[in-house]
Amino acid sequence: MSVSCINPPQLPPLPGVLSHAVAVPELGLVYTSGQVAWDQDGQLVGGDDLAAQFEKAYDNVEAALLAAGSSREKIIKETIYLAGYTPDRAAELTAVIAAARKGSPTPPASTAVGVTTLFAEGFLVEIEVVARL
Repeated sequence: MSVSCINPPQLPPLPGVLSHAVAVPELGLVYTSGQVAWDQDGQLVGGDDLAAQFEKAYDNVEAALLAAGSSREKIIKETIYLAGYTPDRAAELTAVIAAARKGSPTPPASTAVGVTTLFAEGFLVEIEVVARL
């Protein structure tokens, strides 16, 4: 089974560390690594604004998907990791996710996981997905 590693130029290069996406043509699937609100230089975008970080993280997911030959509309499963999440923020989270998805007509299966912290200071959200090619 062949696997293609995808590392689009809009995302920070991390050779030897990770691929931003991995396409498996025989299965018709693409898997993304967790994407955060970073620019192509690896710098945080959005500061402490959860909505801005969600939007940038979804944009980065989309960049990885497009480079693999997929798109946001083809996401079938997503996992969202949230730094410092507590259940009393559920309504805020739901609104932010809906806005960041930009009206996708078919919401994917989704899991939200509260974590103490992400890989670097200041990052509030990390999103990984599985999508159809």
